[in-house]
Amino acid sequence: MTPRETHRDDARPLPQGPRSGSQQAPEDADDVYVVDVRGRGRSAGSGTRPLPVSGPGPRGDDRGRGRPAPSAAQPRRRRRPWGWLVALVVVAWLAFMVGTPLHAWNSVTKVDTTPPGDRPAGGKAYNYLLVGSDSREGLTDAQKKEFRTGSAAGRRTDSIILVHVPAGGGKPALISLPRDSYVPIPGQGSNKINAAFSFGGPKLLVHTVEQVTDLHIDGYVEIGFAGFASVVDSVGGVDICVKFDMNDPKAGINLKKGCQTLNGKNALGYVRARYSDPRGDIGRADRQRQFLAAIMKKAATPSTVLIPSRYWGFTHASAKGLIVGEDTSMTDAGRVMLAMRAVSRDQGLSLVVPIQSENLQTSAGSAVKWDTARAKALFTMLREDQPLEAPPAGTDGKPSGG
Repeated sequence: MTPRETHRDDARPLPQGPRSGSQQAPEDADDVYVVDVRGRGRSAGSGTRPLPVSGPGPRGDDRGRGRPAPSAAQPRRRRRPWGWLVALVVVAWLAFMVGTPLHAWNSVTKVDTTPPGDRPAGGKAYNYLLVGSDSREGLTDAQKKEFRTGSAAGRRTDSIILVHVPAGGGKPALISLPRDSYVPIPGQGSNKINAAFSFGGPKLLVHTVEQVTDLHIDGYVEIGFAGFASVVDSVGGVDICVKFDMNDPKAGINLKKGCQTLNGKNALGYVRARYSDPRGDIGRADRQRQFLAAIMKKAATPSTVLIPSRYWGFTHASAKGLIVGEDTSMTDAGRVMLAMRAVSRDQGLSLVVPIQSENLQTSAGSAVKWDTARAKALFTMLREDQPLEAPPAGTDGKPSGG
């Protein structure tokens, strides 16, 4: 029996190739196997069964390498790096948002503001002293001329604001202490409150405020002219509604009544102007609180926070010319800013300490006299962290706040 007679055509074995150069391939064309275009083994003859072959298929897949070919029901997943990329961008952005103010805080000047002797006990609420000074440090000669600041050495207080941050509910408050307020100054007799700063700097000013209010001051923040103007320009100006025409050469401004955007120079003149305001120092205190609310409103907009260059500029301009107490932390400064932001959203109070007279004649000149009874009642509410819902009434029954 021949090999062809003992096997069926569809089960015949693969022919053996030549083992040496002397052996020849079979002459029978029916026994030669080829690979068709679909990658399956078949006989050139009829009735043969396709046999698998090794090596990649015509589309470069993994068939024949020990891996199952993907089925039509389960398509192969493609690697998509977009998720990782988005995560990296978010992490980088958060690092920038947190790291930028930390970097700026390292350049802030710190001074000793802790008063000597016994101090009022601290309470649950926080009370900070926010001071605007006329320090020319950091200003060029050209800027001094442009801003009409003069060239006086040292620094004096242009604004004194008590910032109250409640702990048990209620609204935060910005309370102006007019710089001409006539109060007792430890070791110096009675004088205008800004004289305390001239006599003994921030330490004596904090001591004076604590003694006259019986409030523990938890932190001190001071900003000078140089930082003030830079902060405004870093956010592209601040929106202010001017209540009346203000032509004040001493402050370097000539503003018309109406809502407008003020640049650094005009904003500085706006909060400094005194002689063009019929309410004098009281009117200036109102404008200072108005400005603080407006600058925080502008700083919290997406155009500031979401633009890296502007966000960097705002934080570092704020640090320029900034002086804080040695015991004032970055968290304390943050509370002050959040209180200003609340006022800008009508979620906080903006007021001035209750006034009895704006023209008290004293040995130090014309001064501001507080309404002692109402002032003490206000400071008691702050000390006991009672919710403040409205400014205290003035002598005419109307709110005394701005």
